[in-house]
Amino acid sequence: MGRLAAHAREAHDRYVDAALYREIQEALGRGEAVALATVTRARGSTPRKPGAKMLIRADGSFTGTIGGGCGEAEVWQEAMATLEDGQPRTVVVDLTEPTDGEDKICGGVMDVFVERLAPPGCGSRTVGPT
Repeated sequence: MGRLAAHAREAHDRYVDAALYREIQEALGRGEAVALATVTRARGSTPRKPGAKMLIRADGSFTGTIGGGCGEAEVWQEAMATLEDGQPRTVVVDLTEPTDGEDKICGGVMDVFVERLAPPGCGSRTVGPT
């Protein structure tokens, strides 16, 4: 990636992160729990690098991306489970296995940490002062 393209990607990521954090603050302010998925490790060629985030709401909608395709769908499913049971989990997204489609074309592996963020009094996990 060229220097200008890398700078543009960094600026875009900062903007997306700021919007994502605003959405977390707003959801918690409304008393809603959300799940935050963060790429914590990437090996080989992956669509996103460590630090990439996706916010998943209880209605299934989301903001941000950890790469799209079937890997993101795996993380979305686990995020919905995390919203339900409050248990954090790490999802290993293996993009090396051939599939019938062309969703896994990168050839790498990502570890994605999924955690539930909830205001005090909303379920078993809380964020903020107790």
